Amino acid sequence: MFLDMGHQDQAAISAMLLTSRAFFAERLENGRFQEWLMETASNEVVAGGGLVVTDYLPSPTDPFPKRAVIVNMYTEHAYRRQGLARKLMLTMITWCRNEGFGTVLLHASPDGKPLYEQLGFKATNEMRLMLR
Repeated sequence: MFLDMGHQDQAAISAMLLTSRAFFAERLENGRFQEWLMETASNEVVAGGGLVVTDYLPSPTDPFPKRAVIVNMYTEHAYRRQGLARKLMLTMITWCRNEGFGTVLLHASPDGKPLYEQLGFKATNEMRLMLR
């Protein structure tokens, strides 16, 4: 996924993988990370996405003190344009509604942005300062 998005620095990817293991292990255990996968009939994973539950400051537009952040949406090239990502997204959105979330966040790659917009996601006023 990150290679497809243009991240070519192998050292940075290796560092991310190293720190990701503990992150995901803890959150899978405590339920603060959810994962959905699409498999072929031969059990080959061809698409997937995750969702991180984070504490978040309540606001007048959403008093729920948690947010759902969709992460790591990816479909293998040979399986794109078949509705897999849409099905995953609809499943995750339904899960969020059932869990009481009022807001779902994600960062969109250029390839994913049209799908997310079709599903009702809107660009926000988020700004970012990179400190590293």
